[in-house]
Amino acid sequence: MNKTRSLLKAGVLGMSLLATSVMAAVSADEAAKLGSTLTPMGAEKAGNADGSITAWQPLSATAGTADAKGFLSDPYGSEKPKFTITAQNVEQYKDKLSPGQLAMFKRYPETYKIPVYPTHRGSTVPDDVLAAIKNNATKTTLVAGGNGLENFETAIPFPIPKSGVEVIWNHITRYRGGSVARQVTQATPQQNGSYSLVYFQDQFVFRDKMKDFDKANPGNVLFYFKQEVTAPARLAGTVLLVHETLDQVKEPRKAWIYNAGQRRVRQAPQVSYDGPGTAADGLRTSDNLDMYNGAPDRYDWKLEGKKEMYIASNSYKLDSPSLKYADILKAGHINQDLARYELRRVWHVVATLKPGQRHIYAKRDFYIDEDTWQASVIDQYDGRNQLWRVSEAHAQDYYNKQVPWYTLEAIYDLQSGRYLALGMKNEEKKAYDFGFSASKADFQPAALRQSGVR
Repeated sequence: MNKTRSLLKAGVLGMSLLATSVMAAVSADEAAKLGSTLTPMGAEKAGNADGSITAWQPLSATAGTADAKGFLSDPYGSEKPKFTITAQNVEQYKDKLSPGQLAMFKRYPETYKIPVYPTHRGSTVPDDVLAAIKNNATKTTLVAGGNGLENFETAIPFPIPKSGVEVIWNHITRYRGGSVARQVTQATPQQNGSYSLVYFQDQFVFRDKMKDFDKANPGNVLFYFKQEVTAPARLAGTVLLVHETLDQVKEPRKAWIYNAGQRRVRQAPQVSYDGPGTAADGLRTSDNLDMYNGAPDRYDWKLEGKKEMYIASNSYKLDSPSLKYADILKAGHINQDLARYELRRVWHVVATLKPGQRHIYAKRDFYIDEDTWQASVIDQYDGRNQLWRVSEAHAQDYYNKQVPWYTLEAIYDLQSGRYLALGMKNEEKKAYDFGFSASKADFQPAALRQSGVR
């Protein structure tokens, strides 16, 4: 009998510990920091001690102007770099760079550089989104294993995170404008810099916008994503559809592909984890899109804390419609003269592949901007624990819509000397179309064949 009671007590204690590990909401007192000592999205409102990181000051929706195509003017266009990090002086700045960034200086000592500008922290989102974030802080919890969310709305479930996987969920669910349609290009330059372009038409509809065409409930869907390849001709008409789920334990991601040559829609379970990215020449995995996406279940996530780091921010110059793609795409890496880096605070999260799980990246180091919850740099290691690929996001605030997002994503393969650049729109007819209208029927498999007609 005593043994039975002991086992019962142990079981109750185990369940209690499990519940504690699953629960992630903070107290009302702690959530009260949002908007006071913390920004409404959870960053430290104050700058750092020496003033090299400034205090947060929300960027006005009228900080600049949009041209006829929707491209934004640069609110900081008159500024010059404070200094430039090169292979010759990188040692004195190495404590504020990732191992991957340091490796880029070694791989390309003559051309790679990091121009550092004054820091401007202005990222914000609409007031109703900020209210949802504060509500999430005290209500949203992780499902068992951390692979889904409960009681979540709109964006950023854990503005005051306590674990690595919570930081990652903030990146995955961050606010991106409700819905967006975009025309962007992708290139995978050879070592000598030669490249061909792949053109995409993308549509995203996120959970908060779904209520426009599904009044009852968006259910377990986090977002809908549809991507059509429009050029080159050999790829044109291929369409990818993804239904991304919120609780991926309950229901894994659903994906379909329409092949224009076969005129057939088929399910695409390979569009996940380390499945090949669309037309990426083997340089991008499916979960490399948006720097990182998908279910976090294959990794153990360790929160290392915060650090100060030079990351690509306020990248309006790189997004200028006066540039040609040839101005951006160079041998080895993008044209770093067009880049802008600032000193920011980032969350450092280490993802280590779980025993028995499979992925081409055995370890990933994430550096996530505290102001936006966007991944800024990800260092990716192979099965030998050798640094393999460095992902770097050049970010900007679409201030007229109050949406932080990326200008360009780059993935540098240190072993092959090649890279992938995704998201360029400089030569396209228009910039991002936030808040575009769609119907639920537009994101069903039956609609793919019509989307892919050439």
